[in-house]
Amino acid sequence: MKLLSPRLHGYVDYAIVVLLALAPLALRFGPVPTAVSYVTALTHLVVTLLSDQPLGAARKIPFPVHGALESSLGVGLIASPWLFGFSAEGPARIFSVVAGLALVLVVLTTRYAAGVLSRPEPYDRYDR
Repeated sequence: MKLLSPRLHGYVDYAIVVLLALAPLALRFGPVPTAVSYVTALTHLVVTLLSDQPLGAARKIPFPVHGALESSLGVGLIASPWLFGFSAEGPARIFSVVAGLALVLVVLTTRYAAGVLSRPEPYDRYDR
């Protein structure tokens, strides 16, 4: 069931970026999970800003491609504690897995074709 519209998805994207950026400070991650969280936050911010969605800035990446990239970020976050060797750090491991699962859940519940099929041109600033 696709619950999230492109606009609501944009709000969730920016909230996830803030969460990824603040978690290392709030949960006192070590250097490796901190770097993973910051790089993921920055990557997600750039992808969101470049996506063709109502809250995107440049609208260069088609919204379905945005979903595929976001899915990859989610899977990468889930695997990162074992890929980068911080699986022994409980809070960092749990946060990475939960944040990755949240990203995948957002991808699975978004209507990526909502705007694509109904409009031939990209969104403008006022979502017309």
